[in-house]
Amino acid sequence: MTSQVSSPAEQADGAVVGEQRRAAGTKDVRRLDRVIIRFAGDSGDGMQLTGDRFTSETASFGNDLSTLPNFPAEIRAPAGTLPGVSSFQLHFADHDILTPGDAPNVLVAMNPAALKANVGDLPRGAEIIVNTDEFTKRAMQKVGYDASPLEDGSLDGYHLHPVPLTTLTVEALKEFDLSRKEAERSKNMFALGLLSWMYHRPTEGTEKFLRTKFARKPDIAAANITAFRAGWNFGETTEDFAVSYEVAPAAKAFPVGTYRNISGNLALSYGLVAASRQADLPLFLGSYPITPASDILHELSKHKNFGVRTFQAEDEIAGIGAALGAAFGGSLAVTTTSGPGVALKSETIGLAVSLELPLVVVDIQRGGPSTGLPTKTEQADLLQAMYGRNGEAPVPVVAPCTPADCFDAALEAARIALTYRTPVFLLSDGYLANGSEPWRIPDLDELPDLSVQFAQGPNHTTADGTEVFWPYKRDPRTLARPWAIPGTPGLEHRVGGIEKQDGTGNISYDPANHDFMVRTRQAKIDGIEVPDVEVDDPNGARTLVLGWGSTYGPITAAVRRLRAAGESIAQAHLRHLNPFPKNLGAVLKRYDKVVIPEMNLGQLATLVRAKYLVDAHSYNQVNGMPFKAEQLATALKEAIDG
Repeated sequence: MTSQVSSPAEQADGAVVGEQRRAAGTKDVRRLDRVIIRFAGDSGDGMQLTGDRFTSETASFGNDLSTLPNFPAEIRAPAGTLPGVSSFQLHFADHDILTPGDAPNVLVAMNPAALKANVGDLPRGAEIIVNTDEFTKRAMQKVGYDASPLEDGSLDGYHLHPVPLTTLTVEALKEFDLSRKEAERSKNMFALGLLSWMYHRPTEGTEKFLRTKFARKPDIAAANITAFRAGWNFGETTEDFAVSYEVAPAAKAFPVGTYRNISGNLALSYGLVAASRQADLPLFLGSYPITPASDILHELSKHKNFGVRTFQAEDEIAGIGAALGAAFGGSLAVTTTSGPGVALKSETIGLAVSLELPLVVVDIQRGGPSTGLPTKTEQADLLQAMYGRNGEAPVPVVAPCTPADCFDAALEAARIALTYRTPVFLLSDGYLANGSEPWRIPDLDELPDLSVQFAQGPNHTTADGTEVFWPYKRDPRTLARPWAIPGTPGLEHRVGGIEKQDGTGNISYDPANHDFMVRTRQAKIDGIEVPDVEVDDPNGARTLVLGWGSTYGPITAAVRRLRAAGESIAQAHLRHLNPFPKNLGAVLKRYDKVVIPEMNLGQLATLVRAKYLVDAHSYNQVNGMPFKAEQLATALKEAIDG
């Protein structure tokens, strides 16, 4: 995700831009507090790039924002078909926001398929900008339109702007030595220019981006910049767009600091790099590409200057095997994957439990089972993370709640792994991974100290007075075993998956020893120090909504709506799912009703009911998309009244 830097001190300057343009232009300018825009087109139309650029300029202007990229699973679905539609939704505002928005105010549809796939999400009165050049008889028939929706009255409830985007783009680029097909590829930049004019977005960053992106093809860079400017000028001169809009910077929404726009996967990558620096350990990533986790591999491969080593293995099993070997060798070891990859890695995760070595297992959850919905989001790997291994193999589980929070969650996962010598699951999902929001860049002194002490010599004295090294002699506070780097004289010890004898680490088949080791490993996880769960309950509510992971934004937005309507409801959100915060049981017992919204069929609710004997009510969705705030508000209102 390409990003820009801004700060509250600088954001106020952004308002001046709108005032200057207002003074220079003759069209009406209206101020809005928020806007939701969705760019939609064929998967080859560049909608993700268009949305990314609009987002970056919006971030530089100082608005709060939240995004929802949505793209097909097929590498290249048939052109002009519904399965091939790619979209990018951006919600930006002059105040604090939490979600990409329930329904777009503006839809940019590059073809009939994009219109048909998205028009059902629009509220009446929304603006629709369509590329009329693509509304041919064949293209419309391909998606089931018997007559043109631009002419049959079916769009009368919307503000329709028919624009021949392709024709205008080709005309604007006629001075360039490009074929018509090459010129048509810039139509997304024409659309971006038009929307940038319409919402008074800065333009300098996009032009700089295009010059950099196409530095080796200056003619292509110039053509894209020309198309972008042509779109801006079209908005300025055409009579069809009589109004432009301003959304002021959200100067009051952010604490003082330096901000940048960041996606969840990028934040997670930066968090892992920061963790390795704070631990003074090299970072090793053993991974196999899988949607939607691959961006972490791509990003970390760029940071060799920070001591990062990335290994793209031949399969998931090799990836985690290499990572566990790196952990044995003294690195901060990470493996990244999604649900199907977790299944393949499960045996090695169990081995890491037995070896008691630090390992961060990043699971960017997606729709399942099996290959499922590779590009859609879900929260259905929680029970797999908790129990998806043979034997008693407890593993801590940490879950970020927003794209920016992925940075802090990565640091927390590394803290637990290094302190307690255990593999740790970090459960993000596709919604967080690909979505973006402003992130305050932390000062170095805000980051935790993750330094570790390797074993240096003997740690046990035998009955005859001999000093020896016991690889499973534990820290009395954390129950972590010593971390001994291979090759250190006198610290030779056995590793492997067969049960170890307490203390010595020798192979042991003794039943009593196995019982002791199983219970000790469980006690180590149960004893991990995690913060108490915080409850937001300003009015002494009787109903608590409990969430985890990416449901934070929609839940919080729904709670705000209910409170604004005079309802009393409490909210709590879990980052630590194993072990649970120590005060969670007491919190749950304070409320008459507990509602748990999840993008699965009730996995956290199952854990809560089993551990705390609380009659938690599930509210579930598994359609590959995040919850909508209005949908959740309705469900929570029913729970309050029920």
